[in-house]
Amino acid sequence: MSTSGEAPTASGSNPWLRLMRMDRPIGVYLLLWPTLWGLWFAAEGVPTPSNLVIFVAGLLVMRAAGCVINDYADRHVDGLVERTKTRPLPAGEIKPKHALILCAGLLIAALILVLQTNPLTILLSFGGVAVTAVYPFMKRVTNLPQIGLGVAWAWAIPMGFAAERGALPSELWLLFAAVVVWTIAFDTYYAMIDRDDDVQIGIKSTAILFGRYDRTIIAILQIIMLGLLVLVGVEFARGWIYFASLVLAAGYFYNQYRITSERARQACFSAFLNNHRVGMVVFMGVALDYLLLG
Repeated sequence: MSTSGEAPTASGSNPWLRLMRMDRPIGVYLLLWPTLWGLWFAAEGVPTPSNLVIFVAGLLVMRAAGCVINDYADRHVDGLVERTKTRPLPAGEIKPKHALILCAGLLIAALILVLQTNPLTILLSFGGVAVTAVYPFMKRVTNLPQIGLGVAWAWAIPMGFAAERGALPSELWLLFAAVVVWTIAFDTYYAMIDRDDDVQIGIKSTAILFGRYDRTIIAILQIIMLGLLVLVGVEFARGWIYFASLVLAAGYFYNQYRITSERARQACFSAFLNNHRVGMVVFMGVALDYLLLG
């Protein structure tokens, strides 16, 4: 399962852009918001302009690289799933070796970007690359591949603190954990779309592991995520605007739970997409809180 926000599509558009999911921006949004959370908390307000540019460009490049390596890992099974059979690799539009060359080029671009930061951030970047490379293969060996995705998604948090502060304060790990838990929750909704196909072809996921308790466990994970963000707010001495944004996020989570009562594929996809708004309102809360309340 790749968090690309991919609905059924037909071939015909540029296969290279589709391989990098440039036609599916939801994954960018879901990676952008926690990255901005981390930068704003690390800077205690607006981050350094150069770091902001580096991290936004970096997440675009690394998200593309992650999609490419995911499709390379899944090239033999994507053709068996209705939603993914028209992807460039199973459709034969791009050769696997060419996909690897593209991935290498994207990683080189990411390296050039991170070299503009400091030694600690550069060191952490190698961990991010390792997690991104390992995650696509986790679904072969564990029903918890979403944990790997969550760690990859949250890796921008310590990197953001390293870039802004040159240090890793202990409180950042609360934010890191919140992003991991949130990612597991929203990617489980995404995995529910393909659950029947995944069972048949032997792909593992939290949607399969959770079974009929899927929505309940997602709701619990979302409550834990909100609880962690409350602790983050306390640790960083945030004000009422930040905490109000968490109330709005809770409303979005409730709506996700409500619309997926029948577990219809489109409803699960809509619930997954709705997490873009969750990330956005939390970021607005963080940014406005620092701007107006200091």
